[in-house]
Amino acid sequence: MSLTLHFHPLASFCWKALIALYENGTPFTPNLVDLGNPAERAALLKLWPIGKFPVLQDDTRGEVVPESSIIVEYLDRHYPGPTRFIPDDAGRALRTRLRDRFYDLYVHLPMQKIMLDRLRPEGSKDPHGAEEARAQLRTSYAIIEQQMTDGGWAAGGDFSLADCAAAPSLFYGSMVVPFGDGQKKLAAYFERLKTRPSFARVLKEAEPYFNMVPKER
Repeated sequence: MSLTLHFHPLASFCWKALIALYENGTPFTPNLVDLGNPAERAALLKLWPIGKFPVLQDDTRGEVVPESSIIVEYLDRHYPGPTRFIPDDAGRALRTRLRDRFYDLYVHLPMQKIMLDRLRPEGSKDPHGAEEARAQLRTSYAIIEQQMTDGGWAAGGDFSLADCAAAPSLFYGSMVVPFGDGQKKLAAYFERLKTRPSFARVLKEAEPYFNMVPKER
């Protein structure tokens, strides 16, 4: 099989790539990477010296593609399917990429900051930084509520790269900062995401690992 995805089924950025692969039924070989295993970590570093996943390896084209947004665009260009993740129209494509960056930078990253703070030992926590991250999430939720249309997707009427970014961001984000009572469009959008077959499959496969998600202490 030409494509191999190096990933972990609990890692939120890996979900973004998996959603794209499952959305179009793109054949690939999954390679679960345990960063705590020295040999597996070394193999990943050989592919991508930054040492973060997901990483897509394409043996047919001789390409190693890191970074979740770039992986989705790569699939869209070289392994297209019924769902196109980047619109052909330049204006809509720009909006899709903007929404993708919004979810990664202003939902995903603050969520991760809070999750990582939960893993810190007592005496090493960053309550100020965690509260700043919670404030950012609340601001981001309010923006999404304003942007979202009834029954729509993250960047408009079609499922896209932006939705691949939104799904893991909102799933974990809602664990650390639940949606507000006035954010009905956001909540409805999240429900649509969870019933999308590609994301539902990702969630099902991640279930055995959910006990590893850090809880608030």
